[in-house]
Amino acid sequence: MLTLGDVLGAAKRSTLGFQRWLAVVDPDLAAEVEAAAESAETSPAGFARAAVADFSRYADEEAWAQLTSMLRASKDPGAACLAAMVRWRLARNRSSGFL
Repeated sequence: MLTLGDVLGAAKRSTLGFQRWLAVVDPDLAAEVEAAAESAETSPAGFARAAVADFSRYADEEAWAQLTSMLRASKDPGAACLAAMVRWRLARNRSSGFL
């Protein structure tokens, strides 16, 4: 059984292929990540890495609970974890006016 550390590690290692995968499974989110990355003057992979780091550091208990619940049902926990953390980061950016 994977631990949360294993999932976070997989998410961090997955950032390079993340944009290609995301473009296939969720084109709208892929476009939003690309725009946010451009706004932050980084690559989509850099944005994803920052999302993982920020989630790990700043997410509240509710966000963690939602993440762990979602991971139980996922066939690809690493990719699902990364996508959830990116969505969380995008939502924070929108609420603070960065997007």
